[in-house]
Amino acid sequence: MKRIIGLTALISICTLNFSLYAQTDKGGISKEMLQSVRQSYRETPEMKALQNAIGGNDINKLALNRKNIGSDTYFSHRVNSKGITDQKSSGRCWAFTGMNVLRAKVIAKYNLNEFQFSINYIFFWDQLEKANLFLQAIIDTRSKPMEDKTVEWLFKNPIGDGGQFTGIVNLVTKYGAVPQEIMPETHSSSNTARMSQLLSLKLKEFALQLRETDKSGKNIQTATLMQKKTEMLGVIYRMLVLNLGEPPSEFTWTQKDVNGKPVSTKTYTPLSFYTEFVDVDMSDYVMIMNDPTREYNKVYEIEYDRHVYDGYNWKYLNLPIEEVKKMAIASIKDSTMLYFSCDVGKFLNRETGFLDVHNYDYASLMGTDFTMNKKQRIQTFSSGSSHAMTLCAVDLDEQENPKKWLLENSWGATYGYKGFLVMTDEWFDEYMFRLVVDKKYIPENIRELLTQKPILLPPWDPMFSMEE
Repeated sequence: MKRIIGLTALISICTLNFSLYAQTDKGGISKEMLQSVRQSYRETPEMKALQNAIGGNDINKLALNRKNIGSDTYFSHRVNSKGITDQKSSGRCWAFTGMNVLRAKVIAKYNLNEFQFSINYIFFWDQLEKANLFLQAIIDTRSKPMEDKTVEWLFKNPIGDGGQFTGIVNLVTKYGAVPQEIMPETHSSSNTARMSQLLSLKLKEFALQLRETDKSGKNIQTATLMQKKTEMLGVIYRMLVLNLGEPPSEFTWTQKDVNGKPVSTKTYTPLSFYTEFVDVDMSDYVMIMNDPTREYNKVYEIEYDRHVYDGYNWKYLNLPIEEVKKMAIASIKDSTMLYFSCDVGKFLNRETGFLDVHNYDYASLMGTDFTMNKKQRIQTFSSGSSHAMTLCAVDLDEQENPKKWLLENSWGATYGYKGFLVMTDEWFDEYMFRLVVDKKYIPENIRELLTQKPILLPPWDPMFSMEE
């Protein structure tokens, strides 16, 4: 009897809810609206042929602007480079790009043949430091509810293989660097997805344990929490060693000249190798941004966006695009590469390695224009920085205005144009976001802006949702 009454009550509630929905919902697609919508498509022979073509082919192949396939690969100013790196199936473009900036300096300084840093070495410490950053942030926010925006963001982003130039600054300063042959790539370093999945799962488990240890959030538990965190990092360290190998504390390396002849053999620690052999002051580098959603000539800082807990949050100076270009040109003219990040997937011809806003004519294919500008694309999460590369060349016209640029990529030597991407100046305007510049190429009036107190932004800001 109770079940019958319950079922009757349930039917009544559902009927009432449906009735209310039908009465109050004015935003659904009505029959009249659907009829009007359907009239927007008329099946002409042309439309039928187009539907068949799109249904069975890659949209980019159909929208390809064939008049735009050829590209000039001459550049009036170019920084010499030797050898293309390959990040393979990983998101470590930030590490390859940052270390390739330093690599170019080392090759020029010592007249070396092809030379590469061990990205696996940098990545190992990056992952351990990110694990500590996450666990310490969980400790710092333990008194906040799980529904808190920051806590929620932390649990969604415990660790990853992406990053930015601040990570390079903090990691090489703290841990130094080693040549590639000292700590070579492994399967997990080149294919990071499975390892990252397991690390994330374990860190979330640890985070819940830390929050459970001190529900009150009182400081009396700090020592206990720190001990637990240390034990947890021991587990993470072991997982990293199993996947990436253990970083050397000391190594012997032979420097060879451009002809491959030995110059010297010496024993280094990773820090002494960086100090003695690389010898680049990382504090000289400044990140510049072109973000039209925010006021220009201001310094911004992103909360929790760093690789090392005791390091620095990501800070940048937001400037108009023309100011960014001037500094890039000055750097390239002085044979100095730059860290560059952009929304690489937009209008990229993957076969030719050509970045041009006219590569694909989506408007003609779809019968509608796509009109959002750079500011609107950022605001709607339609565009953001997705990949870092090394800016190494520019082609200037007679008035010293840039026509196109060249990027040294880290997708292997067979990708694009011999491992490089050619970028038009118009594409630079629309999809370039970040550039790291040596202070000496920044005009004095702009350098003075760096003394401002940064405006703090949350880590979930639209501009930073698409991690490199």
